[in-house]
Amino acid sequence: MSQNIPSDAELTRFLDPFLNMQGGLLEALIAYNARYGFITADAIPHIADAFNLSRADVYGVISFYHDLRQEPPGEHIVKICQAEACQAMGSRDLTEHAESTLGATLHDTDSSGTYTVEPVYCLGNCACSPAMMIDNKTYGRVTRDRFDQIVSSLKKGASS
Repeated sequence: MSQNIPSDAELTRFLDPFLNMQGGLLEALIAYNARYGFITADAIPHIADAFNLSRADVYGVISFYHDLRQEPPGEHIVKICQAEACQAMGSRDLTEHAESTLGATLHDTDSSGTYTVEPVYCLGNCACSPAMMIDNKTYGRVTRDRFDQIVSSLKKGASS
């Protein structure tokens, strides 16, 4: 994921394939977020004009979908399941431990820009609760110790 923000001309070219597509705004926002890491405030008016929408309409879509960002994420994105099955198996405790260990609360990035911590409401891994995802890799039966091991492996540049 690159965080090089496109020029207006690049943004126009980027948006063009989505303009006549049903659901094109959402598809464009997802693609933009995936490519650039987040959707800047400067891009919103350009996107709104391209789709003939108000800035409020575009902002409403961005703010509704949890995976669309308006700020650059940390180097590693830690998503901890907050759904009922995971809560029953200890995700609240895991969340508190993660926040304390990483120095970032839910919906926040630590001061070094290394970790962004986010809630997620089901990873489809209920049988292995509590579950979490780091950088699109899902982990099940995550205890405090296992969390520490996984994060330690990230720091070493390994995957767990």
